[in-house]
Amino acid sequence: MPPRFSRENCRLCGECAEHCPGYVLEMKEEGPVVSFPEECWHCGNCRIHCPSSCISYEFPVFMLV
Repeated sequence: MPPRFSRENCRLCGECAEHCPGYVLEMKEEGPVVSFPEECWHCGNCRIHCPSSCISYEFPVFMLV
């Protein structure tokens, strides 16, 4: 599952897109967008570098086992 963004907390800084090693995120006027969700590595770089902590992941159970 690609990252999810809390739009009300997002500062539109672009740090998430800048630190995405797979280049799957891009900044739009409304905020970050996952352009290629199937290419997301789930590395957490976007979440680590987000100054407003507005990024979360929701993994299916089979990915957690």
